Amino acid sequence: MGEIAVVLTDDAALRALNRQWRGLDKATDVLSFAYDEHEPDADTRPVTGDLVISLDRVREQAVRFKVTRGAELARLVVHGALHLCGHDHMQAAERRAMRAREEAAMRRARAIAVELGRRLG
Repeated sequence: MGEIAVVLTDDAALRALNRQWRGLDKATDVLSFAYDEHEPDADTRPVTGDLVISLDRVREQAVRFKVTRGAELARLVVHGALHLCGHDHMQAAERRAMRAREEAAMRRARAIAVELGRRLG
């Protein structure tokens, strides 16, 4: 079983981290830092790492995508977790595949939430 830590912060912190770790001097919505991405058993190891998410981006993107802040935050957690699993979106085909994975994970999460809500009554 893996472990993922989620840090909620602001654009300024994401910009500083993005500049330090990726050489990009701009804010972003989520950054992923895998604990053991260079280990030889990367395909079979548990997923472990840190996700750093900008709440400024959550608010703005929720308005832009016409979703709740909670839904956008959930999507960014899923998106970051997919990065921890080794997925990327540099190419168009990768973007489509990653978006499909995000949507599938969000559908599963909604179904689980509905089932739990029904059981808890």
